[in-house]
Amino acid sequence: MTIKKGILILLVCTFIGGILCFTQKPILQDDDQVKIGFLVDSLVIERWQKDRDIFISKAKSLGAEVILKNANEDAEIQIEQVKELIEQGVDAIVIIPYDRTSIGPALKLARRNNIKVISYDRLVEKGSVDLYISFDNVLVGQMMGRQIFEKVPSGNYVIINGSPKDHNAFMFNEGYMSVLKPAMDSNQIHVVKEVWAEDWREIYAYDAVSALLDSGVEINGIIGANDDLAEGAIRALLERQLAGMVYVAGHDANLSACQRIVEGTQYVTVYKPIKNLAQRAAEIAVEMVTANGEKIYSEDTIYDGERAVPYIKLMPKLVTKDNLVNVVIKDGFHLLEDVYRNIPKSEWPSE
Repeated sequence: MTIKKGILILLVCTFIGGILCFTQKPILQDDDQVKIGFLVDSLVIERWQKDRDIFISKAKSLGAEVILKNANEDAEIQIEQVKELIEQGVDAIVIIPYDRTSIGPALKLARRNNIKVISYDRLVEKGSVDLYISFDNVLVGQMMGRQIFEKVPSGNYVIINGSPKDHNAFMFNEGYMSVLKPAMDSNQIHVVKEVWAEDWREIYAYDAVSALLDSGVEINGIIGANDDLAEGAIRALLERQLAGMVYVAGHDANLSACQRIVEGTQYVTVYKPIKNLAQRAAEIAVEMVTANGEKIYSEDTIYDGERAVPYIKLMPKLVTKDNLVNVVIKDGFHLLEDVYRNIPKSEWPSE
């Protein structure tokens, strides 16, 4: 990026136990290329790989350079990556935070260096970000809860929440609990086990369901806060010849989840159109840097613990065996032959 003469100003700030000095980011020139840092918490979960590819492709089509950084599920690494991006003089940071709380001071520092910050699909708490773009995550939870409750209006439930470091996990929980609580209060249903899965690891779901089944507890419905957790629960059911006999919900519409739905071992997932999210985030990141003046991107807001953050709220879509082709496959998220790989071709639906 071209640097205007005379604009280099040293910014001295205290940051997480140490003093760091950064050169303040210079003003963007008309012929400069927008530089965006895209930070992911991990690429272990299938869907983040799709977000990465779509975001980078869209940003490059808009003439921007994207610097990708993967924290590999390490909060300290992600903090260091933000500092590196500040030193590299990026114009914007789009971040999938690993830890909703610890990353906040680093992002405040980025903003003080005139860097635009977008919290991508996970809210940063007390980070003073410019924008949060995601889906209606409470609705995601409500969709899962309603579908399972329709099939299991009475009986025993297991709830596998997501990572306590992820703000979304609490929003999903709020959603399905808003559906289930009246039935819980009236003893119509019983939550026999509820756990929080550190780092969204499916082993928490597998262990919880395995322990209950081995102790003789009957399970009628399972809500996994994402498809990986649903998979862990179903793996425990499979080992005991119970898969398909217990209604299981997840979300993300992972390929493996869609396969389980058509095979009958998972009842429902929720599809979040990733293409819409990633492309819109890339467009806004570039626009925030290049546009003159402040633009209001959304009238909706979400409280981050300190302030109301503008919130672009995209709509999720419910997916069952009945509508999977129309919702997921026709949207190009997965291929028919991949989803139905384990089903005899004579039983495949027509697209």
